[in-house]
Amino acid sequence: MNIHASLGQNSRPRFLMCPPGHFAVTYSINPWMDPKAWADGGEALHELAGRQWAGLRRTLTAAGAAVEVIEPAAGLPDLVFTANGAVLLNRKVVLARFRHGERRDEEPLFAAAFAALQARGLFDEIVTLPEGMTLEGAGDCIFDARRGHFWMGCGFRSDAAAAPFIERCLGAPCVPLPLADPSFYHLDTAFCALPCGSVIYYPQAFTPAALAAIHERVAPEYRVALDRIDAARFAANAVSVDRTIIMSRCSAALRRKLEERGYTVVATPLEVFLRSGGSACCLTLRLDHRSHAAGAAADAPKSAAVVQAS
Repeated sequence: MNIHASLGQNSRPRFLMCPPGHFAVTYSINPWMDPKAWADGGEALHELAGRQWAGLRRTLTAAGAAVEVIEPAAGLPDLVFTANGAVLLNRKVVLARFRHGERRDEEPLFAAAFAALQARGLFDEIVTLPEGMTLEGAGDCIFDARRGHFWMGCGFRSDAAAAPFIERCLGAPCVPLPLADPSFYHLDTAFCALPCGSVIYYPQAFTPAALAAIHERVAPEYRVALDRIDAARFAANAVSVDRTIIMSRCSAALRRKLEERGYTVVATPLEVFLRSGGSACCLTLRLDHRSHAAGAAADAPKSAAVVQAS
């Protein structure tokens, strides 16, 4: 697989994306997907996907991010949703394994892409899940940088048993959150952890046990609960680059709540991807997550002896 990078410094936030050259809704593995409605839209929907994806990429780079791009592949329409490709922390990658057969042929392409990135020095280690275990990447396993742990959606696509594996492999706690609504089948469709410690979430997407886990760890003043209208717009499926939050669209009330927390909300239309159950976060995979301890070690100045020896 060919892979190339946008120009930029290594310190910039870095994302993996895949152009929608073969994006379409040709099968149905979640309630949003309607192949007949897509077919009725004809070539116009395909062209719209290209424009909206390019708009998201421009918005990310304008916010200061660098973008790595992998090539699309015929017969893999959902490869565009790179968030599902892996879980990453501190230069270590855990490759995804998909629940549905329609997406399993994406696995070797993501493996090849990460091998190429490792060869360029972006990652130190690539790990595969134990046989029989399913985890659909960062779509279901979201790193909360402020709290230093992962939140992991489970029940529809990913196995709860993956949580202890992620803890052992990546060295950070992993909190399972059982999902309750099939329309919000991945965690990133209903949950977003922001850099300030706030979380955007749709309460009705979670079981009572999952809500209890969220409320135990997130104080009320840090919770931004969505109503059904913003949830159905996939407002939680957002991307944050420092203090910029990028999403397809949201209500004026939600925008005010986020602006009150010091964020700039940038809307870039992505409705065509909602036809497949995805939006901004699904279309991106953050590659440079680091825990506080690892970040401090990496940013610490070298000792005098090391400087003299280098």
